[in-house]
Amino acid sequence: MPTSDAEIERVRELVAAIPPGRVATYGDIAAAAGLSTPRTVGWIMRTDSADLPWHRVLRANGTPAPHLAHRQLGQLAAEGCPVLDDRVDLRRARFHFDSPD
Repeated sequence: MPTSDAEIERVRELVAAIPPGRVATYGDIAAAAGLSTPRTVGWIMRTDSADLPWHRVLRANGTPAPHLAHRQLGQLAAEGCPVLDDRVDLRRARFHFDSPD
């Protein structure tokens, strides 16, 4: 099933809402957006995130994509995000989205 414009905009809104020094996983965003898979979030981030704080979105284990690791972790550390051994401490830095009313 194709991703709708509304779903893309919802993912964009969620990513934009992650404050500096905090992170969310692809799965966190998928759940908050009501998507069936985190892969959809990954696709949206690859194709439509240049104007978003893309560096605040990580894999489920707190690591960035390997090809972005140095750049992404550097940006997160500069924001005060707890980074240790090329991984973000999700217990301390994970942003929890408000549940819809």
